[in-house]
Amino acid sequence: MKNTILVATIFFLGLAAFKLKHKPEIRSDFKKYYDQFELDGSFVLYDQQHDTYIMYNPEQFNQTFIPASTFKICNSLIGLETGVIKDEHFVIPWDSVQRTYAPWNKDNDLKSAFKNSTVWYYQELARRVGGNQMKYWLDKAKYGNADTSGGIDQFWLSGGLRISPEQQINFLKRLHNNKLPFSERTVKIVKDIMIEKDTFGYVIRAKTGWGDEKTRYIGWYVGYIEKNGNVYYFANCVQTRGLDERYIARARKEITYRILNDLDIVKQ
Repeated sequence: MKNTILVATIFFLGLAAFKLKHKPEIRSDFKKYYDQFELDGSFVLYDQQHDTYIMYNPEQFNQTFIPASTFKICNSLIGLETGVIKDEHFVIPWDSVQRTYAPWNKDNDLKSAFKNSTVWYYQELARRVGGNQMKYWLDKAKYGNADTSGGIDQFWLSGGLRISPEQQINFLKRLHNNKLPFSERTVKIVKDIMIEKDTFGYVIRAKTGWGDEKTRYIGWYVGYIEKNGNVYYFANCVQTRGLDERYIARARKEITYRILNDLDIVKQ
């Protein structure tokens, strides 16, 4: 009991440091969705209109993880802003290396590379941006810990870059509200390629991620939903309890949509 009180106290002191105006709603009942996939993890939803948070496993709110392919949001912004990529139709030719995922085995443009999470495309993009410019823009955009150690084409996959659920949410808020240090044109293109669903009543912009932290695998699903004049930002981070990655690809999105269904935000 004492340990539980101590953890809660530390957590809420941490939230106070980030100046949250309202005490978040903690939903421990969401644990059942993670348990179904034999995964650990956390979920955060921020309601912009009401300036409120809903959280599952809030102890991970400020814990950092490798961003993996969720970094493609920022990588796209940097590629466009530096002129390395002209627009969403900019093609990088396939390197002819056969990979297990068929959509990667052909030329990709920015739009298809984002949709298919084409790793080699974004690695080549990063090489063309270069280490100095990449570090400059990560610092300027305040993306995670802005650590580019580990190689220009690996730092977000197996290098030093780390980001927390809280930082994911704040980055998405600044993206939506046009508060990032990128041009209006750049931001518009990235917002367009992020669209996963545009249907009657709401629009979802999002990105998945999968990463290897040596002792465990990490899965992300982050984004935001525009609905009825409001914006709901979400970050779901799942972690394996061992080295079995079977469920991550399916679970990161399925858990998110089960929660959004429970919250009556998105009905599947």
